[in-house]
Formats: sequence, structure tokens, C-alpha cells
Amino acid sequence: MQKLSVKALGLAFGIFWAVCIFLLGISGMFGFGENFVALISRVYLWYDVTIVGAIIGAIWGFIDAFVCGAILAWLYNRFAK
Repeated sequence: MQKLSVKALGLAFGIFWAVCIFLLGISGMFGFGENFVALISRVYLWYDVTIVGAIIGAIWGFIDAFVCGAILAWLYNRFAK
């Protein structure tokens, strides 16, 4: 059974989610997805529909998804033996 790289899966999840959160914050500036941005901003401090808020949200999103991806890969490697 092949093992998953904990670092690689964490980075993949982190980059993907950071880009999604950043684009959502930017689209909120144009009136799209404002309710979802408001929901996410309850979890990601200082996330808002501004350029700075989108960057801060992307940083939070990267950290959040990196940890989740790393835990997922670690669990997979533990149980796939």
C-alpha cells in the first residue's frame, strides 16, 4: 500500500482552500457570496470583502486546510497498514 505525503497533501489542501477563500472575498466586493463571506468571517478573524480582508482570509484558509490535509494524510497512513 502506498503512503500519502503528509506535507504534500497539507500543501495541496492549503493552497486550494486559500485560493478559494481569496476569490470568494474578492467576489464579495462585487456583491457575490456576501452571505458566505459573513459566515466564514465568524471563523476567520478579520476576513472581509476587501483586498486586505481577502488576503487575511487566504492566510487563515491556508493554515486551516493545511492542518486538515496533514491530519487526513496521517490518519490514512496509520489505517492503511
